[in-house]
Amino acid sequence: MRDGTREQAMSHITLETLPDYARQVLAMAEGAAAGYSVTRDVRLPRLDMAVHLTPGPFADAIGRGLVPAGGDRQASGQCRIFIAHPGIDGVAAPAKWGEAQFAPHAFASRLADAGLRGSYFHDLDFWQVYDPERRVGAQLMRSADGFPPWEPGAPLRAFLHWDYAARGMRLAHAGTLGIGGKGILLAGAGGAGKSGTVVAGLLNGLDSVGDDYVLIDRTDEGVRAYPLFSTLKQDPEGFERLGLRQRLKSYGPLNWQGKHPFHIDDVAPRPLPASLDIVALVVPHIGGGGTSSVMPLSRKDAMIALAPSGIAQMPGEREGGFRFFSDLTRHLPCYRLALGTRPEEIAATVSGFLTRGSA
Repeated sequence: MRDGTREQAMSHITLETLPDYARQVLAMAEGAAAGYSVTRDVRLPRLDMAVHLTPGPFADAIGRGLVPAGGDRQASGQCRIFIAHPGIDGVAAPAKWGEAQFAPHAFASRLADAGLRGSYFHDLDFWQVYDPERRVGAQLMRSADGFPPWEPGAPLRAFLHWDYAARGMRLAHAGTLGIGGKGILLAGAGGAGKSGTVVAGLLNGLDSVGDDYVLIDRTDEGVRAYPLFSTLKQDPEGFERLGLRQRLKSYGPLNWQGKHPFHIDDVAPRPLPASLDIVALVVPHIGGGGTSSVMPLSRKDAMIALAPSGIAQMPGEREGGFRFFSDLTRHLPCYRLALGTRPEEIAATVSGFLTRGSA
């Protein structure tokens, strides 16, 4: 089949043609190796990653948005990711989805049956495809800046999710706070106060390995959380309440969520720990009272707070995600944190809880 005919045949993708197109995207992105003028070598917990791309906003996002791992990382090989777009010689424009409906679960299942992982964002014809056996991935965009607005805050999140999930670990949509190497996992839907709690803790002497997404490893020895992304976010109200305008040297304009993005190093009291030993799952909520309090929470309610958003935001592996998070909530004691109004008091409550719990 001639290249032009092949490109035409694959211009609108269906479930039937999806695996062939995913393999074509991988082969095309790898085959254009001479067109990538930038390589970012990213060293993360248990993972080395080589990202091949061109200069521009996505390269900048990778440079700013990922937290390099330190210490004994126990890296398990390297994965390679190619960030492709038609501005690179040999790369065709991304195809469009050709069926009337797009069902993410059917999409993921069809690729999984072929031994692949992938995701697709309609509005931008934004494709991400990964071969977990070869540990090679491709991101295909219409242009160098043709990525969804959430990508800079957690760049390469899908690829990290697929690679870690294949090795029994998981990205959790959660925040963290800790002291002395012990920490809590903070889970909850948007608006519950999770991000504000993380920032309040950091501003008042506590540690964190991240907010929004963290890497979780569940072993016989316990649960550990590792940092991946450096970005924190606060809505304008929380930004003012926490005094961030005066504290931060720089911060970004409002993002697609209407929040100010900034970096964890700007507010952390010390360098990020390499990991935290997670001793509890905590679900914050805005209590409305003057003081904070911690009380037991049912595992069912903790699972509802932790699992759905994390699974929905991580393409594929839905069944594996429910198993992982169900096991996590069975293993960890679960609590609800009713938030007071003062950041320093919230931090003191979390600190006291961790000190008592780890004594």
